[in-house]
Amino acid sequence: MKFKIDFVEKHEFPAIVDVWEASVRATHHFLKVEDILYFKPLILNEYLKAVDLRCVRDSDKNIIGFLGVAEQNIEMLFIHPDARGKGIGKSLTEYAIKVLCCIKVDVNEDNEQAVGFYQNMGFKVIGRSELDGTGKPYPLLHMALKIDK
Repeated sequence: MKFKIDFVEKHEFPAIVDVWEASVRATHHFLKVEDILYFKPLILNEYLKAVDLRCVRDSDKNIIGFLGVAEQNIEMLFIHPDARGKGIGKSLTEYAIKVLCCIKVDVNEDNEQAVGFYQNMGFKVIGRSELDGTGKPYPLLHMALKIDK
């Protein structure tokens, strides 16, 4: 199933953060509540401005999944828990690869579902960092698209 990929306007950033928070609370069980509260204003006030955003909307035009990319990296991909398992993440990732030329992604090592998702999308682990980008003790796996020779 394919989904229409849409642009995100700045006034929609609060809705994006709502999807992010719902998704993180449903999938990032390794994060502490205080970490979610720490990241939430950073997402809204800094991180969303630093990426090229795309989204998928439901029939009422509500954002139910989004993608953020920068410099050929998938920086964020989050799907509302009520919309998971329908192919939205796959559609957004295919769009990131084919249209936005993304070839890399960093994934929390403890998010096994996400690691498996990206492996199924053709990414392989090429490195690891003990800390996340903010210096917190959440190891990251650096992944890149496999290149067939």
